[in-house]
Amino acid sequence: MKLLDQLRALDRRDPGRWPLAVRGFFVALVFVVCAGFAWYMLVWNQDRPVLQKAEADERDLRSQFENKQQRAANLDAYRAQLGEMERSFGTMLRQLPGKTEVPSLLVDISQTGLAAGLQEKLFQPGSEKSNGFYAELPIKIKLVGTYHQFGNFVSGIAALPRIVTLHDIQITPVTDNKNGGYDNLTMDVTAKTYRYIEDEGGHAAPKKKTGGAT
Repeated sequence: MKLLDQLRALDRRDPGRWPLAVRGFFVALVFVVCAGFAWYMLVWNQDRPVLQKAEADERDLRSQFENKQQRAANLDAYRAQLGEMERSFGTMLRQLPGKTEVPSLLVDISQTGLAAGLQEKLFQPGSEKSNGFYAELPIKIKLVGTYHQFGNFVSGIAALPRIVTLHDIQITPVTDNKNGGYDNLTMDVTAKTYRYIEDEGGHAAPKKKTGGAT
């Protein structure tokens, strides 16, 4: 209490008469405040951006390390997946006929319709369209038959060893039923087959089994 009473009794306008201990305390307090302010302005403000950058770099390097560590841990799985993708791609690539195999494939498509019992009214191959490493060959087909025969035709196309897709399918009743009966229908469809481009683009074709498509 005496110390508080002494502090209250101090004359703020005449610090020279303050007790020595009080004056020493306030001098030390002012020194600490000034030193702290000088350290904040001259040291902390200048070094803080460097510290923040170092912390950000540390987080980035840690993230890169974790990602690389995870990739390294999954390297065998990635290699196995890549091998499977290469095998699948090779299998699909072998389903694309070479230039010399296209005529036999066209015969297979036509024979598939005849084997299903359909009457072939139109079989017109169009112009090839290049799409990078393969060419697309559209074929306009017009067939006459029943729904059941159309289903057999589509199943037969799907069973071919080469890739053939069907597009723009239109089924309409036969206008002239004198010979076919009222169950006959007409199917207009565009079949598309795809040829591997062997001599365009500088890449050699993968080895295929000898013999054309059956």
